[in-house]
Amino acid sequence: MKKIKLALLLGLGMLVSACSTFEGPTRNAPLQAPQLTTTAPEVQPRDYRLETVRFAAPADLTVSEANSFYPVADIVWRGDPFGDRKMQISEIFETAIRQGAEGLNGDTPVIVDVTLARFHSLTERTRYSVGGVHSIKFDLTIRDAETGAVLEPTRRIDADLPGLGGQSAIMAEQRGETQKVRILAHLTAVFRDNLTGLSGQGARPDQPPS
Repeated sequence: MKKIKLALLLGLGMLVSACSTFEGPTRNAPLQAPQLTTTAPEVQPRDYRLETVRFAAPADLTVSEANSFYPVADIVWRGDPFGDRKMQISEIFETAIRQGAEGLNGDTPVIVDVTLARFHSLTERTRYSVGGVHSIKFDLTIRDAETGAVLEPTRRIDADLPGLGGQSAIMAEQRGETQKVRILAHLTAVFRDNLTGLSGQGARPDQPPS
């Protein structure tokens, strides 16, 4: 019996010794931290020179002059005296595009086509109370001015801009920062980004025009 117990103890000791020296397949492998890769946004600088601006406001876009908080319409604009709102907005876009293209002296003359989808600014009632958002959306196409070929297919641009309200709007007016001044500066920056291709602010190539 003593011999049996001794044999069992020896066997157990050998088993423990074997376990303490066992090396699994990853024991000495270097610790592999998860590899996180970041892909920088693709930068595609253009080589454009602005030749022509073509702006279109489709006939089916509705216009409202109602002084309510949120008129149901595609076009709401109070930054100019009462008149042809589509023409007024066309002039804003023409100015913004040309200002955004200043300094572009590339080898490729281009036509910039803009089709308005929405230009819903703030009414007097909204501007001098709660404020809101200048909702501005349009489709942008860039063509070669010499051949007419499409250089950049039509894409929807979402150029919304926060609209001031209440005392902030009044103080901005006193500084000369009217709705028109703020929107013009904003759209100028949007077009500069899209014509240079350096940041693409406001551009959403993955979103087709609707």
